[in-house]
Amino acid sequence: MLSCRSTPSRPRKTRCPTARALNRLTEGTTVTSPWIAALIAVFAWWFFTGAILLVVRRADGGDAVAHGRNVFLSIPLAALGVAGLVVSSTEMTILNVYIAFLSTLLIWGWIELAFLAGVITGPERRPCPAGLTGKPRFIRAWHTVSHHELLLLFALLIILNVTRGAENTVAFWSYLILFAARISAKLNLFFGVPRINTEFVPQPLQHLKSYFRQGPITMAFPIGVTFLSITAACFAERMFSAPSPEALAGFALLTALATLATLEHWLMVVPLPDAKLWRWMLPETTQVTKDQTHEL
Repeated sequence: MLSCRSTPSRPRKTRCPTARALNRLTEGTTVTSPWIAALIAVFAWWFFTGAILLVVRRADGGDAVAHGRNVFLSIPLAALGVAGLVVSSTEMTILNVYIAFLSTLLIWGWIELAFLAGVITGPERRPCPAGLTGKPRFIRAWHTVSHHELLLLFALLIILNVTRGAENTVAFWSYLILFAARISAKLNLFFGVPRINTEFVPQPLQHLKSYFRQGPITMAFPIGVTFLSITAACFAERMFSAPSPEALAGFALLTALATLATLEHWLMVVPLPDAKLWRWMLPETTQVTKDQTHEL
């Protein structure tokens, strides 16, 4: 079992002839390198983010049902992610490590698309009233995203149930990293951070910008960054002591993902032009100002 506290067991022999052939192609190749695994994680993070932003941006310029239609038509991708999750959890092989990781991104990506499309958000869709502070502001902010948060939690419990006691738990740890990082990021946007990128906030979620607070960091930031940094260090330590190529690739993917989550937090403080990673591939909408981005 792959975890931050235990080493994975050796993979059992694959029974399916097709799977055995694929495993022979992957074992002993460059995909077992931790550097290649890390690069794949970075590319997958960039690609999935860009693909979701592109779909949402195009829907912003479409008809009234464009966002909902995109979410509905992408359900097969979420189903593919669930199928990959179930299949890959049974055996710890190089192929299954990557299937588990990418399946998690498919599931997470569909939930993210449903959120950005305004389909699964929360019952409150109005801007935050001026002057609202303290507990009333927090409760109102929760109601803007409560359905989304509950869906994320539900998916986490499903993945936990599927991977509990399984040979391959890469999917669970990948999702848990994304889940924890997302909760921390939302809390930091609510409590306050110096840099907030609103350039990619889609039309259905424009009201959320009124719940963001731009200002000095609060205790939520060092707590979130410390937790994610320790997580990345923990998986890195397991990577360097991995007893098998499968474990090495799995821990490399998790280390890279936790590092990216930590970096995303720092981008709420450090003024770097991260939006340029995806802006070039998106259709133009309105004039973007520097106040909407992390740029200097």
